[in-house]
Amino acid sequence: QVPLIESGGGLVQAGESLRLSCVASRDTFTTHAMGWFRQDPGKERIRVASIANYNGGGTYLEDSVKGRFTISRDAAKNTIYLQMNNLKPEDTGVYHCSAVVAGLPVGFWGQGTQVTVLS
Repeated sequence: QVPLIESGGGLVQAGESLRLSCVASRDTFTTHAMGWFRQDPGKERIRVASIANYNGGGTYLEDSVKGRFTISRDAAKNTIYLQMNNLKPEDTGVYHCSAVVAGLPVGFWGQGTQVTVLS
């Protein structure tokens, strides 16, 4: 069983929206905060968003996505979502879902899902 399965990326025009999904194992989902990171070859890894491991828990959004992205979780589905609105070309990258400890990814690191935003 793959610990994390990411989906939802795609190719869009600037101003459009995408929703990323990440299905986690029950154990990971209930014991860890979860988040989305963006990393491309040769570039620094950025924590885009994260959410605590209980309903109503705190969330983190990187400054450049505040007001445009929303992170949420569905405990019944062991799934977190990243709703990405008003996408910009600078949002382009590979988005990875991960368990999060102290703002850093821990555990399984999958292939991610590609988001490409055209200007």
